[in-house]
Amino acid sequence: QVQLVESGGGLVQAGGSLRLSCTASGRTFSSYAMGWFRPAPGKEREFVAAITQSGGVTYYADSVKGRFSISRDNAKNTVYLEMNSLKPEDTALYYCAATGFLAQTMRHSNPPYWGQGTQVTVSS
Repeated sequence: QVQLVESGGGLVQAGGSLRLSCTASGRTFSSYAMGWFRPAPGKEREFVAAITQSGGVTYYADSVKGRFSISRDNAKNTVYLEMNSLKPEDTALYYCAATGFLAQTMRHSNPPYWGQGTQVTVSS
């Protein structure tokens, strides 16, 4: 079991930046691949980004590639999502998630552990 708590959301103007954080409980953080998701039309949640257990490999949705960056600090049990060049269509509740499986599985299947979400609002 792992519990996840997101922070860092807020209101920002288009073109601005935000950094989201997700801190996990427990001593096995480094055994989980981590990801970020957000709701999308027709979907409960869409994949945004994922990172492997070691942090060596990252994956991104096409809609955020080149603008968002996922990273992790296993010593702090924390994963980050650096969001740059934000657009109004990035407005959403952003969820952190964890899985004991491969990070790339997050593209197509729901991980078992979820945080409560942090709201990001981008004004035009």
